[in-house]
Amino acid sequence: QVQLVESGGGLVQAGGSLRLSCAASGGTFSSYAMGWFRQAPGKEREFVAAIRWSTGYTVSADSVTGRFIISRDTAKNTVSLQMSSLKPEDTAVYYCAADRRPIAEFKWGGNVEVWGQGTLVTVSS
Repeated sequence: QVQLVESGGGLVQAGGSLRLSCAASGGTFSSYAMGWFRQAPGKEREFVAAIRWSTGYTVSADSVTGRFIISRDTAKNTVSLQMSSLKPEDTAVYYCAADRRPIAEFKWGGNVEVWGQGTLVTVSS
């Protein structure tokens, strides 16, 4: 059974950078897309970025394009989210996720196969 464990959250000032990591275990991931979602206080969970494990194809939300980069390390079974030019509105709990559906379906967040426990990112103004 696939398990995901996030790390790297914390407090950062606006304009700063932070790198989140997601360690995957418990299976083979060649058929999976891996992604990041976030949920700010009082808001619904939203898609941030995703990557197809086998090809490295990526998709990101408009709100983070040009600031956040998703990548994967197939040797270490990790997925990372490099966040730059952070804004206070990026404050949220960030969740790693995995799913075998196409990213176009996965990105809507419903019935996702595997979720991590989440890591808090706080961006101060």
